Amino acid sequence: MKPGRDISVLIDIMAALRTPGTGCPWDLEQNFSTIAPYTLEEAYEVAEAIRRNDLDNLREELGDLLLQVVYHARMAEEDELFDFSDVVEGITKKMIRRHPHVFGDEDARSAGMAKGMWERIKAEEKAERKARRDALGLPEEVKGYLDDVPAAFPALVEADKLQRRASRVGFDWGAPGPVLAKIKEEIEELEREILSDGDTTLEMEDELGDVLFAVANLARHLDIDPEAALRRTNGKFRRRFAAIEAAADERRTTLEQMTLEEMEAVWQAAKGK
Repeated sequence: MKPGRDISVLIDIMAALRTPGTGCPWDLEQNFSTIAPYTLEEAYEVAEAIRRNDLDNLREELGDLLLQVVYHARMAEEDELFDFSDVVEGITKKMIRRHPHVFGDEDARSAGMAKGMWERIKAEEKAERKARRDALGLPEEVKGYLDDVPAAFPALVEADKLQRRASRVGFDWGAPGPVLAKIKEEIEELEREILSDGDTTLEMEDELGDVLFAVANLARHLDIDPEAALRRTNGKFRRRFAAIEAAADERRTTLEQMTLEEMEAVWQAAKGK
C-alpha cells in the first residue's frame, strides 16, 4: 500500500484496517458509537486550525476529518447499509438540488432563488427520505419541533440553537431585560441549594444548568455568540495564567510553591495590560 492523491487509496486503506485476521485489532473493535467522539474531536481540531490561521495544520486536520467519514462509510458497507460512493452521491445530489439558480437550466439560473423554492426543495427531500426508509423497512421518522437540533452539540451551542428555534414560533422573551431578571432569579435558586443542608448535588446541578441556559438566552438577545464569548474569556484566562507561569520562572520557583496572593498579584498585573 502506497500513499496517493486519489480518495480510493484512503478507502482501500480503511478496508485493509477493517479486514478480519489481517487488519488492525483496534480498528476492528470499533463501531459507530465508539468512533463518534473521535469524529467530533477532529471537527473541533479543524476549527482550531482555522482559528489559529495555521493553514498547514488545516490540511492535516481536514485529512483526519475525512478519515472519519471514510471510517463510518466502511462500517456501514460492512453492514450492507451504504458505502462511501453512496455518501458522495447523496451530498452531490443534495447540493445540486438546493442550488437550482446555479446548476439548473437557463430559466432557473436567470430566475435566481425564487420565493418558496427552499421550502419546496426541503419538502422533496423529506418525501425522498421517507420513500427510502420505507424501502429499507425502517420506521417512520417522527420528529418534534426541536428534534432537528442535534443533542450531540456542545451543551452551550445546543442551548443557543434550541432557544433560536423556539423563538421562531414566539416562545421567547421580548427583550434582554426579562432575561437578565431570569438569570438573577436562577442564581438565587442556585444559592439556596448551595446553602441548604443535606446532599443536594443533583439539585445544584439542575440549578446551575438553569443559570447557564439563561445566560445563553441573554447572549442571543444581545446578538452575541455565547460560544465565541466564552472562547474569548478562555483565551484571556490562558494568557493571564501564562503570565503567572512566567513570573514563577523569573522567581526560580514553581506554580505549586507560589501562594495564592502572589498568583493574584501577577494576575491583576496581567489583567491591567
